[in-house]
Amino acid sequence: MSSGHTVIAVDNLAVGSENNLESFNSSQNFEFVRLDVSNYESLEKIYSNIDWVFHLAGLADIVPSIEFPDSYFQTNVIGSYNIAKLSLEKNVKRTIYAASSSCYGIPDFFPTPETAKCDPRYPYALTKYLGEQILMHWNSVYKLNVLSLRLFNVYGPRARTSGTYGAVFGVFLAQKLAGKPFTVVGDGTQTRDFTFVSDVCRAFLIAAQSQLSGEILNVGSGNTYEVNKLVSLLEGPVINIPKRPAEPDQTFADITKINKLLGWKPEVSLEKGVAVMLEHLQDWKDAPLWDINKIEGATKSWFKYLADSH
Repeated sequence: MSSGHTVIAVDNLAVGSENNLESFNSSQNFEFVRLDVSNYESLEKIYSNIDWVFHLAGLADIVPSIEFPDSYFQTNVIGSYNIAKLSLEKNVKRTIYAASSSCYGIPDFFPTPETAKCDPRYPYALTKYLGEQILMHWNSVYKLNVLSLRLFNVYGPRARTSGTYGAVFGVFLAQKLAGKPFTVVGDGTQTRDFTFVSDVCRAFLIAAQSQLSGEILNVGSGNTYEVNKLVSLLEGPVINIPKRPAEPDQTFADITKINKLLGWKPEVSLEKGVAVMLEHLQDWKDAPLWDINKIEGATKSWFKYLADSH
């Protein structure tokens, strides 16, 4: 909007909050439409005179995807099909897809390149990967102008605070705000490629402004950090809980390709990003507070179905 664009935000608010859009309410260049991308007829009504589509709509998190796979296929796969079809029919100039690094499963190489084998281990990972494949297929067959950005462990202010047990940042920030111990999975030496949201937003904008098409690009921090490192930055006591199956010991994006093709590189270190999160700590005052017993109950399906994951 600051660049003169008119923005239409689409969300069914299954996990999002309209409160996050309050600062744009007075803008004449912004419109919010509540609808589900899996509803083709509803989506088609707003698909006119669109130059760029940033396809971030989708259901996230592991456990609910195991328990409710139908919803994940409906939203992440059918929704992506609708986006591909309408983007082609309505002559959209650029479509940028928010893919997930979970498609790599448990990688064999670090940092992990885009050429690594994809091995999704649970329905969330599979449905996000299938959405990516649909859009890339539309590029191959119908010449749809599309890029797919595989995002690694994105965090930042205004992240989801829903009732689903999921991303470590949300869990830890609610625990810190309540003065409770951080529930660290395993011994905390596993590492994650924590990527700050402003770096991700910049990657989407650069991708949209480019002439590149038909490519899959990793978006990561350029580093990988122990969960214990995150805990030390947040400062607080720790309780260790059992390690979970089908989770990689490390996520670490090889970002050589996006740097070479788009000139993008991350700018926000973990230290700086965590400092920003702590400034917004009150955002997690209504988030669910997780302890050992609640986590054990919430992850039963995880252990039941993924324990023998290859």
